[in-house]
Amino acid sequence: MADGVRLAATLYLPETPGPWPALVEAYPYRKDDISVWPDDYRRLRDEGDYAVCRLDTRGTGTSDGVAVAEYPPGEADDLCAVIEWLAAQDWCTGAVGMFGTSYAGFATLHVGMRPPPELKAIAPIYATDDRYTDDIHFGGGVRKAIEFGYPLYMVSMNALPPVPALAGEGWREQWLRRIDELLPWFGSIEQQSDGPFWRQGSVRPDYDLIRVPTMIVGGWSDIYRSAAFRLFEHLEVPKRLLMGPWSHMEPNSSIPGPRIDHIHELIRWFDRWLRDADNGIDREPPIVLFARKTTRPEPDLDAYEGEWRFEPAWPPERSRELRLALTGGSLAVRGDVGIAGHIRGSYPPPYGLALDQRTEDVHSLVTDWPVQRELEILGVPAVELTVRSSHTVAYLAARLCEVLPDGTSILVSRGILNLTHRESHTDPEPLAPGELYEVRIELDATSWTFTPGSRIRMAIAGGDWPNAWPPPAAATLMVDGGAVLLPELDGPSPIADPPPIVPVPGRIDGVGQYATWLIERDVYRRETRVTVHGAVHNELPDGGFARHDDRVRAGVTPHEPGNAWVESTAEYEVRWPQVTARTVADLTLRSDAGTYVFDLVLEVFENGEPLARREWHSTVARRLQ
Repeated sequence: MADGVRLAATLYLPETPGPWPALVEAYPYRKDDISVWPDDYRRLRDEGDYAVCRLDTRGTGTSDGVAVAEYPPGEADDLCAVIEWLAAQDWCTGAVGMFGTSYAGFATLHVGMRPPPELKAIAPIYATDDRYTDDIHFGGGVRKAIEFGYPLYMVSMNALPPVPALAGEGWREQWLRRIDELLPWFGSIEQQSDGPFWRQGSVRPDYDLIRVPTMIVGGWSDIYRSAAFRLFEHLEVPKRLLMGPWSHMEPNSSIPGPRIDHIHELIRWFDRWLRDADNGIDREPPIVLFARKTTRPEPDLDAYEGEWRFEPAWPPERSRELRLALTGGSLAVRGDVGIAGHIRGSYPPPYGLALDQRTEDVHSLVTDWPVQRELEILGVPAVELTVRSSHTVAYLAARLCEVLPDGTSILVSRGILNLTHRESHTDPEPLAPGELYEVRIELDATSWTFTPGSRIRMAIAGGDWPNAWPPPAAATLMVDGGAVLLPELDGPSPIADPPPIVPVPGRIDGVGQYATWLIERDVYRRETRVTVHGAVHNELPDGGFARHDDRVRAGVTPHEPGNAWVESTAEYEVRWPQVTARTVADLTLRSDAGTYVFDLVLEVFENGEPLARREWHSTVARRLQ
């Protein structure tokens, strides 16, 4: 880079006569040991005839420097320099595309906002346009709970050394500097409202800055589903949206399915814009989506019922608003409502899919409507209601469900709003107890067909734990009525031909075999707890291995919801011929009604012996949280 920092890359170069277009992906998750999955890159090389560059971002893996934050301002500078370098190589045609999932999808969008001339097209997969409203830190103005451990994984991972064989003789000195200069990615402790901290790395509202053809890939079971549709709606470039049933897993291996060969789709997209191939993808209808139908809930659901189809525009021209009157009533807030929901936007296990919602409905204000004919919705449902609160800070969580004749309650979509953020995420205002407020809650984008004989259910609660941190007090909420707004489709898609996707057949069984998801109610301690635990082990060349072990525990006192906590441990170990390195990061975040108490301890081991220890501690006020 311009400042002398070296970035580590793996190149997958075709054996065919060059030159070739290049594709680049940039991750912070250690490409050479923790996150080794070469098959897709080899397919892009062998089937697509692309030169593929897989990159460790600055301060991660074997790259030099310090990873100072998620999506720091200089990261896009680095990636633009990498794109320029790739385009200048003799083996490259000068045309470069960028793609990636999750963090790499975010990075793809950031480079797309300031594209160098060599960047011809991008394909962000499972990424957001807004880091405050639609990410793993906050949602609806409410801090996430079970997902609070994500930055901890990065603390532990970023304290590992570079790969010695790749970094060269100075690898150990680089490791020690990395430990000493490590910065935890926990800015969300202080930054509780929207503002410049969260605008860094967010596309919204500057969609016009993206000036290259963009294919967006999203999933109905992923945390970034609403962002995918906002991006598509606001981008003014050649664009395509591929929206499947998937969670935060690759579309060819996701639980739930149906699964498709997304590598085939990436090759088609990049062939059109990097090779000027007349393959017709830009003349097809721009939206390919999986329309979900009634499917019973399972934490490891293999596949939804439904069908693939084209849509010509967003929002669909045949969409109309269906308003359903909402019943009012009094609601006593509990801290542990929401426990049967999809507990994390990321997958694979131990983070499972939504369960039967009846256990949550019993503690919610519920309105049902009979389904007398097949009813399909596609888009963003919403709830408009008038509400009074007995406390200055309160939340409203809305769950849209389909209730089957046997009583099974299937989660279709959900949303949450910190009522102090009812007018603004940047300048929240406390509630006046007893005063009437009109509020609107947007739910997650969804696709669903309700079956005749079922019931549509809207369940209103005062929280959505452990997806969201519980409110500070057990307030009483009085809902004085309102309406549910459903994006109903009037008739089938005007395009009868199915999209030319390539299905991946077969089931995926046993995904939760080595994972733990426990829900506990401690009667005497009057506490509800959730524990999730997962572990992964990778064999490496030369007899090495890499493993990581992640455990998260969350707890809340149901009738004193301000008393809540999350404990998380992230352990990583990598063995090479030169050294065995292990890192253990332990985090505790506790709250009462007015404060958060944050404690983080990092321990680093070299060949089984302690090498370093670092600690971070703080107490921060809950600012209308």
